Amino acid sequence: MISHIDHVVLTVSDIDASVCFYQRVLLMQESSFTNGRKALKFGNQKINLQLLDQEPRNHARVGSGDLCLITDWSLDNVIKHLTNEHVEIIEGPVQKTGAVGLIQSVYFVDLDANLIEISVYPNDDIDIL
Repeated sequence: MISHIDHVVLTVSDIDASVCFYQRVLLMQESSFTNGRKALKFGNQKINLQLLDQEPRNHARVGSGDLCLITDWSLDNVIKHLTNEHVEIIEGPVQKTGAVGLIQSVYFVDLDANLIEISVYPNDDIDIL
């Protein structure tokens, strides 16, 4: 029935600051849609951003997000990039279980304390830390 995730929504305290953070740290692209709303695009997916109480159909809170994002970079390169961008890694590298098998992950938080996990699926040309 379900084939993939199209988008997720994060509730943030400052949309412009969040756009800048995700552009800088995760190299995502800013996108605008209905009524001037903002999103962050990567691949065939996006993260929509909303302010607290902007969406009356849910009870989301700032900082309640927890995302796992798969990268095509090596985890070494991810760690170097995060370090260069002054992003504190709060856990990892660690082995976890992804949607289709074991992954190696590092964790950090965004400006609103949403937990972000960057992960790789191991294969022959990726060194597992």
